[in-house]
Amino acid sequence: MGVVVACGILCITPSLRRSRICSVGRHGVAVPKVSPAFPCLLKQAWWATTTSSIKDLAGSSGFRPPSAIPRPFHEHHGLLLQDIGATALALAGAYSLVLGFDKLTKRNIIQQSLSRKLVHILSGFLFMFSWPLFSTSPEARYFAALVPLINCIRLIIHGLSLATDEGLIKSVTREGNPEELLRGPLYYVLILICCAVIFWRDSPVGVIVLAMMCGGDGFADIMGRRFGALKIPYNMNKSWVGSISMFLSGFLISVGMLYYFSGLGYFQLDWSWTVERVALISLGATVVESLPTTKVVDDNISVPLSSMLMAFLLFS
Repeated sequence: MGVVVACGILCITPSLRRSRICSVGRHGVAVPKVSPAFPCLLKQAWWATTTSSIKDLAGSSGFRPPSAIPRPFHEHHGLLLQDIGATALALAGAYSLVLGFDKLTKRNIIQQSLSRKLVHILSGFLFMFSWPLFSTSPEARYFAALVPLINCIRLIIHGLSLATDEGLIKSVTREGNPEELLRGPLYYVLILICCAVIFWRDSPVGVIVLAMMCGGDGFADIMGRRFGALKIPYNMNKSWVGSISMFLSGFLISVGMLYYFSGLGYFQLDWSWTVERVALISLGATVVESLPTTKVVDDNISVPLSSMLMAFLLFS
């Protein structure tokens, strides 16, 4: 009965306000005003002396606003199944990617250094493109984070030599040393986890960070190794071609991924404003990547953290 009363008041209050025959009392419930146009309201109505709030009207009936009403079990069950399925697909894609490049490396179709960087780039893209597969539940981001988390555990196990996987070591390390798994590759998957859990697909910050780390840094290494004869004066391990490639690829991939997620309705952006900010972030990340700090801070830490800081300041 309390629910009926509360809903009835919520329904009639807007019309009463429009006809100027009611005012809002101190408890948030419509209270009648005398109006010559409606003489019938001079009589004492059942609701005329109401002074209780909607919470009081609800009483023990359990009335709650729609936002506070939990989803039905079948709906929650469906979202859970969707997240489990999306996680399985993303894991299968990541495993197939590493397995495929492992076979290409073993057959000497592509070099190990190129295979490592292509896995670096494509795994990040695969991770981002899988985000729309997950449901709208608050727990979806944690299901998505399971994909890099499982890879993280795998890297720790093989990096500590608790198990041996030559294919994994060859596909993601520079020199074939298992201990390398605990540095750059491990930092990489930790950043993937942080972006999924902290920012998720509703924020352009996480999208930009992953685009700069996966695309910008990845293509910088590939182009720098192949065409990087002209070195940067303050860092002879970096080249002008690599830095220019990082800026262009990071900028274009960031804009493309932002367009992808905004097109799906996760956020809306002013594009003239956004392009300028993304260009500034790409320039800043490129400068950070070119600094001679690799022995102190790995690129898979410095590039995403600097991009995260700049994107957070510019897009918050």
